[in-house]
Amino acid sequence: MLAKSPRRTIPALVAVVLAAAIFGTTAAEARIAAPAQPAVVSKPRITKILIFMVENHSLSEMKASMPYTFSLARKYAYATNYAAITHPSLPNYLAIAGGSTFGVTDDANPSAHRISGRSIFSQALAHGLTAKTYADSMPSRCALSSSGEYAVRHNPWAYFIDGRAACRTYDVPVTALAADSRAGRLPNVAMVIPNLVHDAHDGTLAASDTWIKARILQVMAGADWKSGHLAIVITADEDDHSQGNKVLTVVASRYQVHRVVPTALSHYSLTRLVGDVLGVPYLRSAATARSMKAAFGIVTKPRP
Repeated sequence: MLAKSPRRTIPALVAVVLAAAIFGTTAAEARIAAPAQPAVVSKPRITKILIFMVENHSLSEMKASMPYTFSLARKYAYATNYAAITHPSLPNYLAIAGGSTFGVTDDANPSAHRISGRSIFSQALAHGLTAKTYADSMPSRCALSSSGEYAVRHNPWAYFIDGRAACRTYDVPVTALAADSRAGRLPNVAMVIPNLVHDAHDGTLAASDTWIKARILQVMAGADWKSGHLAIVITADEDDHSQGNKVLTVVASRYQVHRVVPTALSHYSLTRLVGDVLGVPYLRSAATARSMKAAFGIVTKPRP
């Protein structure tokens, strides 16, 4: 074996001796005190996304009257230039779930709007992933008409006829959210749909904030959140015609910290983000929408 060249060792020894002379330490102490290289911490990939909906309130109103929700925005991340697509409610829900309004301009029941093609839910299932809707006050799975405080126009999966069988299995009452959170089995994509009181359509933003807080605390106590692989989104379907359809949109994950996003985004950007999380092709207008993944610095699986 060749002996090490003294030329290689002399500079290192000189550096140690100089450090000792300057700082009054021995050569051995100088070696020990040498600074360690900082560890590189990588973000885990987001593999699950949970979307909470609020009704008919603007960015400013939600910031002012939903203290818990806006505390999440400040702690994690939120967009200041995120707009809904149109008015009224239903076409916005369809935009999130399908990347298009499908020409719908009203809030009629699924019997009046039989939409063909894939949604974010059926797309997930077709790629061997999981999907659910958790709907508040829904009388039965995938209920196709409104009942009491349950509004079918806020439940987009019910409108996609090609996914109707799966809807009857995975479009469930919101009471299932707590159990799925505890068990660490939240789906890869899900929407949480409050009833007409809890979404602030018929109730107050304060009541909506309290309802959302209770469910998010359940989710954050579960393994999916703790793993760092879950992103929680809170947004509104539309504003109340007071702020150009701009709504508060919060993105929370364990690796979002005090991020404010000024990028112009829309519900189609959210559809695109779901495609990124699932690692599947973008649906319809999501293909050309601004990227929420890029705007919020979210790490997901590689694109196909």
